[in-house]
Amino acid sequence: MEQIRVGMVGAGFAADFHVEAFRQVKGVDCPVVAVTSARAESREAFARKHHIDGVYASVEEMLEKAEVDVLDVCVPTNMHAPVSLLAAQAGKHVIVEKPFTGYTKELWDGEGGEWDGDVPLIGKFVDRRVMLDSVVAQCDEVEKALGDAGSKFCYAENWVYAPAVQKARRLIEAGKGTVLRLLAEESHSGSHASYAKYWALAGGGSLLRTGSHPIGGVCYIKQAEGLAKYGKPIRPKSVMAETAFLTKVESYLAEPKRHVGGVLADCEDWGAAYITFEDGTVADVCSSDVVLGGVYNHMQIFLSNGRIKCNMNPIDAVMAYGPADDSFGEEYLAEKISTRQGWNYASPDEHWASGYHQEIQDFMGAIAEGREPLSGWTLARDVTAVIFAAYVSAWEGRRVEVP
Repeated sequence: MEQIRVGMVGAGFAADFHVEAFRQVKGVDCPVVAVTSARAESREAFARKHHIDGVYASVEEMLEKAEVDVLDVCVPTNMHAPVSLLAAQAGKHVIVEKPFTGYTKELWDGEGGEWDGDVPLIGKFVDRRVMLDSVVAQCDEVEKALGDAGSKFCYAENWVYAPAVQKARRLIEAGKGTVLRLLAEESHSGSHASYAKYWALAGGGSLLRTGSHPIGGVCYIKQAEGLAKYGKPIRPKSVMAETAFLTKVESYLAEPKRHVGGVLADCEDWGAAYITFEDGTVADVCSSDVVLGGVYNHMQIFLSNGRIKCNMNPIDAVMAYGPADDSFGEEYLAEKISTRQGWNYASPDEHWASGYHQEIQDFMGAIAEGREPLSGWTLARDVTAVIFAAYVSAWEGRRVEVP
């Protein structure tokens, strides 16, 4: 059995379930042999929990001292591109959590603008065209390094690997119809991460954080359709978009009790994008932080010869009613539900339904076999370009070409 040694960059939530997924990979031995993270206590605790021998203070130290074949990047968005670049320059393969990158730069010297404590509110004043140019430049730099090294890039967009989406792909390919229109959304009640309220830390708002999933989903379906029919992906061409700050409307702020996520400092909490693809077909995508009742992930595909609905969340295989929050003890029900009282969708295996284990299986197979993963560089780049072209569209109020 071929062995692929993994170095984990990050020691948080995503890194935790990635390690579990590596242990379930079939046909490839992929031990996690090293870990690094920003905080010493977190990386050391992570290493103890998962029995990892190599603990390093930085990515640079890991690349210098550890024998690793692939870096699994599970850190905040602002570090995705820099770590990917380091990995590629060292000749390593790379797995990167979504979205690939955002905009986190400060473009002024501290005079003017607005601050919230030590954080500049760049989402209020930085021209979105500047942001688009910046993320495209990041993509160019990483793409060149990947090409020079011959490194595989694995984009951890779990929507691609959700069983519902993969079944939809197979149905489309078998029927040989045309994907005329796609409709997709990911929404929930707000991020748990404290940094998500600031553009300078998160790289963008809801359209980036949650919108990357449905945008990745629709771009993947058109990419797969093109590969099956023509041997090359059908890629996004232009976008029109709008964003909003719904938790800042006066009536909401006046409510004595607020149920959706905290008010974001300078990030939008709702976004919608209308994407036109190279073949003239379209997709409309929505994302938000103002939807109660758990995570809402769905996609509809309108074909020339059929129609497909993909419901990733919620899944109604198990419905559980509890008259009190503690009716089912500590047993997990579903992500981001606001109450355990009443009826709830009790997901039997949320990680499987979301595609997390399947994506790691595909990534390890792609590296071992020398093939491209289902979710790779083209998708990562296209999603990044669509999102920031959408930000330009909302900023300028017009259609924008996707670079």
